[in-house]
Amino acid sequence: MLGIKTAALPGSLRRTNQRTVISLLLRLGAASRADLAKAAGISQPTAGKITTELLKLGILQEAGPSGNGDQAGTPRLGRPGQLLRLDTRRARFLTIELGVSETNVSALPVALEMHDEWAFTFPTPRSPEAWLKQLKAVSGGLSGAHFWGVLISVPGIVDEAAGKVLFSPNLHWLEKVHLPRLVGKLWPLPVLLVQEIRALALGHLSAGPGGEDFFLVDFGEGVGGAIVLGGKLYSHPKPLSGEFGHTPVPGNHRRCGCGAVGCLETLVSERGLLESYQGASGRSARAGGWKALAQHVNERGLEPWLSDSLDATAKVISGALNVLGIHQVIVTGRLTELHGCVRRLGTLIQKGAMWGRFGEVICQSAPHRRAAGLVGVGIDRLILPADGDKSLILKQSQKA
Repeated sequence: MLGIKTAALPGSLRRTNQRTVISLLLRLGAASRADLAKAAGISQPTAGKITTELLKLGILQEAGPSGNGDQAGTPRLGRPGQLLRLDTRRARFLTIELGVSETNVSALPVALEMHDEWAFTFPTPRSPEAWLKQLKAVSGGLSGAHFWGVLISVPGIVDEAAGKVLFSPNLHWLEKVHLPRLVGKLWPLPVLLVQEIRALALGHLSAGPGGEDFFLVDFGEGVGGAIVLGGKLYSHPKPLSGEFGHTPVPGNHRRCGCGAVGCLETLVSERGLLESYQGASGRSARAGGWKALAQHVNERGLEPWLSDSLDATAKVISGALNVLGIHQVIVTGRLTELHGCVRRLGTLIQKGAMWGRFGEVICQSAPHRRAAGLVGVGIDRLILPADGDKSLILKQSQKA
């Protein structure tokens, strides 16, 4: 529904219709039952039954009268129906962005927010025990009476099905702990892990669900990507896709957190860019940090130390596009804050990608929408999973 590729398990028509209604409301914002029936290709009685159930379960809410016409402007006879939308009133998911240097926490409703706003933030400690202590400290400000689950984005190579971080080059303690069990000490709820770049891709997909293929690349404390093909997030049984940041760059002798030497990540992660800037300018690491770097680039343009790094990045991304056969790149993270970087990266990718011989390669920046991606995972895997026996809807319906 939200771009998560699930196994082809048999599912009920009812669950399929539920997923369709939620997907339509993600795209439309609000719609009447009649509009939903028409858009979904189902009968109005079926649409009424589905929406009534979703209203009862707190997934939808009424949003006022729908007016006297449908979306095409065709007048309707009789009393206007009620508009429906995804519920905005009650927090259903506890969302956690577990970053290398910072952890962010919010309680969010089913209705997706298309920009990240976190209620609580604290520095990520260097041990799981200290991290849990910090999480407990903010938990008092989070009402969990109606939570359906805890959704955590994490860096590194993640086995999402097993809830395990296999390898995290920049935060190694994640490899030594089972996060769902750890977080379960605070909240006895289902806990799902999502690889952080995959969460970003799902958030971007939710912002404009249209089946467009793209390669999302993020430049932050690490460098990684996620692939969307046919409107679905690409997945593989072995969670190693999108790790373009660990491609070796000739002439680069920096050691990476993964243990290798020369990874692209050491050049265009936040830390790598700062190291290059400080080396070129002669400034110390404490002389203004990222703010000084951004100001320097915005005032002086793309100097050789930055142009060379962008060139290496474009070559790696172009190679990925040539393999995938797609022509759209979405850039998030630190590079979007440096004037001219995304435009220059797009020009270089256009030259290197085969698609550029036949048409335009689109390279555009986008904000972080990780929270929206996490909520999308909660909808897909907790509310309406492919296996209906694991659905919160089914469980609650049986209790009713």
